[in-house]
Amino acid sequence: MSDEWQTVAVSEVKAGDRVRHRGFEFEVGRVDQKFLGRDEMVCMIEDTPQRWHAYPAQATAEVEVQRGA
Repeated sequence: MSDEWQTVAVSEVKAGDRVRHRGFEFEVGRVDQKFLGRDEMVCMIEDTPQRWHAYPAQATAEVEVQRGA
């Protein structure tokens, strides 16, 4: 995992990315495109033994990510 954070559109987030979004920092297990049938929405899913959480966002919104080297 890289130590550097970069800003990307939510639509560019991939499984395995570490994300900072709305005060939370989490690892993305999967990304659901067209969330709730809406082309402009994406849902980043965290699925770890410690926590399961869904983070919906507009696809054009920006988040900070860390990616593996």
